[in-house]
Amino acid sequence: MIPFLDLKAINAQYRDKLLAACTQVIDSGWYISGKEVEDFERKFADYCGTQYAIGVANGLDALILTLRAWKELGRLNEGDEVIVPSNTYIASILAISQNNLKPVLVEPDIHTFNIDAKKIEAAITTKTKAILPVHLYGQLAAMPEIMVIAKKYNLLVLEDSAQAHGAEIDGKKAGSWGDASGFSFYPGKNLGALGDAGAITTNDAELAHMLKAIRNYGSHEKYKNLVPGVNSRLDEIQAAILNVKLKFLDQENQYRRHIADLYLKEIQNSAIELPFTNINAETDTQHVWHLFVIRTQHREQLQKHLAEHGVQTLIHYPIPPHKQQAYQEWNNFSLPISEQIHAEVLSLPIGPTLSIDEAKQVVQLCNGFQA
Repeated sequence: MIPFLDLKAINAQYRDKLLAACTQVIDSGWYISGKEVEDFERKFADYCGTQYAIGVANGLDALILTLRAWKELGRLNEGDEVIVPSNTYIASILAISQNNLKPVLVEPDIHTFNIDAKKIEAAITTKTKAILPVHLYGQLAAMPEIMVIAKKYNLLVLEDSAQAHGAEIDGKKAGSWGDASGFSFYPGKNLGALGDAGAITTNDAELAHMLKAIRNYGSHEKYKNLVPGVNSRLDEIQAAILNVKLKFLDQENQYRRHIADLYLKEIQNSAIELPFTNINAETDTQHVWHLFVIRTQHREQLQKHLAEHGVQTLIHYPIPPHKQQAYQEWNNFSLPISEQIHAEVLSLPIGPTLSIDEAKQVVQLCNGFQA
């Protein structure tokens, strides 16, 4: 059996280091808002190339709280429009809705799966106040173009970097392009905790100050509440785990690229469309391959073929946001590119513990597939 992603094997590589880190936290007697969180926030900000990183409970909160902070600071108001890709995980859209802001869906580029920058301007109205680009599957959205549009129309930019830890365009990392960025450290991410965890990166001191209050009941000082906040703190144990694993992120991303390169070079089947890996020829794009997503018009057959030969695959994602019951008011929207992507995508195994031999077995099975 070739698993889609073997989390047990991934964390077993660092078992002794993780146990030592957890033991240190247990023995310290300090479990919330302590040294490990401070260390991780500093190291992750340095890694991303930003002034600040603010640890929170999960990736969805990272997005929700950033939008909430902008509202508290008077930069957003209820009813404002936020442009977001129609092809994304639902969290990107939930964050907008839960702040009583209006998501405006823009179709993706079918080749990169990310929001099509060429379609953004047509969606801008007098109510548009922000863009929320998503770096899907480990590849940055077209951030150079998006930032030009944002500057032209004076829009805030909140990156959803939940799947793109370490991804770059021209040496500039995910999380450092926009006004702020939300990250998830869900266990299956390229940088994964052993539970839920998240962070926000920014260069905005005022925003960082507000976020540190909002995540902690609206308080910087105990029992003094500046704003109606929430409890969304990164805890010491998860921060300690992330401090260990951050050291190996670049190494693991490089191995993912090695596996992806093997797939790209060796999978040769006319029924399978391989992912497109560069936004344009003028940019140096470093994809971190959180997922290796192919397209095929014969998804059910291919998935069954691979499963029968012991290869686990997943679908990211089977239902587009505008077809979800949670957003039934959008069910009649015509978003043909998003619908095509959701009907055709299939994610092959990829990760830091997938062996070259296993990857070659996946290649052979893909090449042997007959629709």
